[in-house]
Amino acid sequence: MGDPAASDAAPQHLMALRRANEVRLARAELKRRIGSQELSAASVVLGCPWEADSMEISDILMSQRRWGRARCRRLLLSLGMPENKQLGTLTQRQRFELAAVLSQKVGDEEVVQPMRQRERALVTA
Repeated sequence: MGDPAASDAAPQHLMALRRANEVRLARAELKRRIGSQELSAASVVLGCPWEADSMEISDILMSQRRWGRARCRRLLLSLGMPENKQLGTLTQRQRFELAAVLSQKVGDEEVVQPMRQRERALVTA
């Protein structure tokens, strides 16, 4: 007859494929939103949504318009961060630093102002 272990593995396998597809689609949508400038990369770095948690920093940066591997590598090298580091593994300080540099490059004051307020709060604490 049928192997019971094989029948149990099939649903788990299908669930894993379904989950992988959900993550892939969510990441693609996130990249599209960053590319269309509907969402800034700096706000993704600060907010770290679930779909970006295990993404490499370089993937997020390169989804911006006019950002290629060289520009991404140059920025991350200046901050002392490897390209393949996952966004979810960044410390709060590294996130603030990366977001500040990104928002200055694109002139996004919506992201810079709250960060400056947080930095002041950290300094006075």
